[in-house]
Amino acid sequence: MAAPDFIPPAVRARLKDLRLGARRAAGSQGFGLHHSRSRGAGLEFAQYRAYEPGDELRQIDWKLYARSDKFFVREAERDSPLTAWLLIDATASMAQGDTARPGMSRLDAAKTLSACVIELALRQGDRFGIAAVAGDGLHLVPAGIGPRHRDRCLLELYKLRAQGAWPMQIALRPIWERIGAGALVLALSDFFDEGCVALVESLAAARREVSSIQLLTVEERDFPFRGGHRFFDSETGDELLSDGAAARDDFLQRFAAARAVLASRLASAGIRHVEHVLDQPLDAPLRRLFPARSGRIAPESA
Repeated sequence: MAAPDFIPPAVRARLKDLRLGARRAAGSQGFGLHHSRSRGAGLEFAQYRAYEPGDELRQIDWKLYARSDKFFVREAERDSPLTAWLLIDATASMAQGDTARPGMSRLDAAKTLSACVIELALRQGDRFGIAAVAGDGLHLVPAGIGPRHRDRCLLELYKLRAQGAWPMQIALRPIWERIGAGALVLALSDFFDEGCVALVESLAAARREVSSIQLLTVEERDFPFRGGHRFFDSETGDELLSDGAAARDDFLQRFAAARAVLASRLASAGIRHVEHVLDQPLDAPLRRLFPARSGRIAPESA
């Protein structure tokens, strides 16, 4: 089976002036496109730091452990490409779409945005992988490089379906084994699950470079409902009967407040966070998170 193409031609054309990059690139993690000095497992010793989940065991200084009874990792100066991870929420609420963009769900938008990041990483010579979280557990494609690995990731995206609720934390343990310190993580979710928010906060606290895109429907932004409606939670099955017009102002106020709290919480964790509504250009959130090649952020309407 040929790898699917999630990227519309117009969006693909606009990707040419974007590049992936991390804020801590200097002295931390370099770009595949423009190699820079970074700390890792090289030959020229630079410093020690405390062991973190995801570090390779061969980097531990066992002699220092014997003296201190603590795990320390030897860091060295090296040239290193970026490793980009797509952390995708594939729980049931991500199947939500609306009439403003027929055939486009939150998960569809997440797949296209993921394909765009993969294309950028491939162009730059960077590594990339996928960690998709669904009700049946974790769907993982380890980080790799090259066109064949891109096709493997795209096929995994094609098979991915929104289902179930956010799983227990133990099911997500492989994330810590695969996504190493210094990796660039892009989280794509509606962020309605506390477990998802807690996960990205933990990744950021553990020295992963985390950015997030909250995927919203047009109906959530505008609440255009009139007359009686039955609203239900796709993950819990809870239902609410309400008059659309009567509930509109209260919903918009409370939903805006909840989004503001989320944005503040993620900012406090050092996470770059943007919102994306399904009727907006698909590359718009990437332009807000990652710089154009000229070094300037392109306008969202591009």
